Amino acid sequence: MELVIFLLLVSAAQVSSFSACPKCGSMEIPYPLSTDDSCGDPRYKLYCKNGGLEFLSAGGIYYEVLSIDPSADKLVISPPMIQNNTCNSSDLSVGGLSLDENLPFNISTHNTVILLNCPSTILLSPLNCSSNSFCRAYEDDVVEARGCRNTLCCHYLKDSAMTSHRIRIRVGGCSAYTSVVNIKPDDPVGSWNYGIELQWVRPS
Repeated sequence: MELVIFLLLVSAAQVSSFSACPKCGSMEIPYPLSTDDSCGDPRYKLYCKNGGLEFLSAGGIYYEVLSIDPSADKLVISPPMIQNNTCNSSDLSVGGLSLDENLPFNISTHNTVILLNCPSTILLSPLNCSSNSFCRAYEDDVVEARGCRNTLCCHYLKDSAMTSHRIRIRVGGCSAYTSVVNIKPDDPVGSWNYGIELQWVRPS
């Protein structure tokens, strides 16, 4: 009898661990994403704080989760703020966004990254640093980026040839960035979908 009870308890624990977590504010938390040890898969950890959902980077920075697309195994997090009267991203102290490579998340190839306040050595790179770069429209039209005007800036599409676990900035290099998901060349700045799209690998 005791063995039967034990097996039932184990089975119940397994069922709960494979169930979706409750909403965080108004946002659904689809399996395998987890906000608590009693639901979802703990490798897909997110944090529900005061009704807002957040993603924790390997650098210890929390980024707001803006949307989740469970059918595509993707979520979008907010880019860091650019600090007032500077051209420094709020995650500059940890070198930008970094993901734990042992966890099942990576940066998707749908992100166009805009780098700001860059050194002249970046002109040796294949990035688009021309007057037609998306970064120029961003500096001109977005209030937050006004402190970056007249600095060297560039943009690039985060493609599969690049590391899918990092967007790097640093003191002495590009010191600020933002990201736009699925941008098209003719899209006006006002229609840009700011965010960093992450994708997850489904549990095996």
